[in-house]
Amino acid sequence: MAVQAADPLPGASAYSASRADSPVGGRWGQLILGVLCMSMIANLQYGWTLFVNPINDKYQWGKPAIQVAFTIFVLTETWLVPIEGWFVDKYGPKVVTLFGGALCAIGWAMNSVADSLWFLYLAAAISGIGAGAVYGTCVGNALKWFPDRRGLAAGLTAAGFGAGSALTVIPIAAMIRDSGYEQTFLAFGLGQGIVVMVAALLLSSPSAAYKDRMLAGRVSPNATSRRQYSSAEMVRTPIFWLMYAMFVMMAAGGLMATASLAPIAKDFQVDTIPVSLMGLTLPALTFALTIDRVLNGVTRPVFGWISDRIGRENTMFFAFMIEGAGILALGMFAHSPMAFVLLTGLVFFAWGEIYSLFPSTCADTYGDKNATANAGLLYTAKGTASLMLPAFLAIQTATGSWQNVFYLASGMAFVAGFLAIFVLKPMRARFVARNQ
Repeated sequence: MAVQAADPLPGASAYSASRADSPVGGRWGQLILGVLCMSMIANLQYGWTLFVNPINDKYQWGKPAIQVAFTIFVLTETWLVPIEGWFVDKYGPKVVTLFGGALCAIGWAMNSVADSLWFLYLAAAISGIGAGAVYGTCVGNALKWFPDRRGLAAGLTAAGFGAGSALTVIPIAAMIRDSGYEQTFLAFGLGQGIVVMVAALLLSSPSAAYKDRMLAGRVSPNATSRRQYSSAEMVRTPIFWLMYAMFVMMAAGGLMATASLAPIAKDFQVDTIPVSLMGLTLPALTFALTIDRVLNGVTRPVFGWISDRIGRENTMFFAFMIEGAGILALGMFAHSPMAFVLLTGLVFFAWGEIYSLFPSTCADTYGDKNATANAGLLYTAKGTASLMLPAFLAIQTATGSWQNVFYLASGMAFVAGFLAIFVLKPMRARFVARNQ
């Protein structure tokens, strides 16, 4: 005789959802874990500029050839995030973050022994895949846990990546000087990777019903779609490609500054000149790197919080205008050590917010069910922007000056700002209205 399966106990599904939505430390604990993981992978991108000159001094490969490794890192960090995001949305954040932390450690360990360009490029690809897995997971998880404060949550998480290297700029520079860049790659790579892998064990995602409970009765200045779009559906909408183009325009200038800040400082002959600010005296380049990392992190939750209150597109407009003006001013006054420090800080402050504004706008527009994969697909714009770095360097090499590079980067920021307020805002309002 067939045995009929017993019905689930009354309230069993609600109990399951409650357990899923109550991890150790609550949703803020999940956010803190994401910030920690992001801070551990920050040096893979933001610490790179400190290694360029020492590598070139040892092997004489030429800075443009060495910087190809940075482009490869950014490409693999970004273009594979949609795939990694799909795994996160389907299987949860733990496994993907463990995988990413291991690859980050392996990549920098390989950098420590790279004695040829092809091996340096391979190491960049491996560390990029690892960083992308961690980055995409943590941002996507923040979007899911904080549907009511997406800008702030995405900003705080991205701040870990922007400011995570601030505390280690001076130790890394000192270790490169005292022990060599090889030992620095190995020590920091292994240490950071292990921390990510340990934190990954505590990560989790909320239940499907969590968003509706959190948004019940709330009014937001940001238009939010109730329809849940897959990545395949998202890429068939014009709004996605508009945001993608804006992301590329904004990311290009910031990546140029990130990868080339040390060479820029050296070319303007301000890198070793002491600068005194806030009671602290450091060489201009070291001071700039430290302040830039802090401001690049602070801007992400600040502008994310602002966007939660006045709207994403309005916030984009003001931030992008500041970025364009900052890059123009840097081109005019970078020969002054103090101006170099302050203006690079302004440039990074007005650039880093794209990593909170675009993911939160994407989740508002296309839903949070596939938020990790969808935001990851939009994040590939950063990889596309990295393809402009060789062009920037070619312009600088051909002209012997950074001025035309600054003009191009600032112009793209201004265009992105106008697109945000005059094109994206009305398009997205109409799109969301059709999906209520």
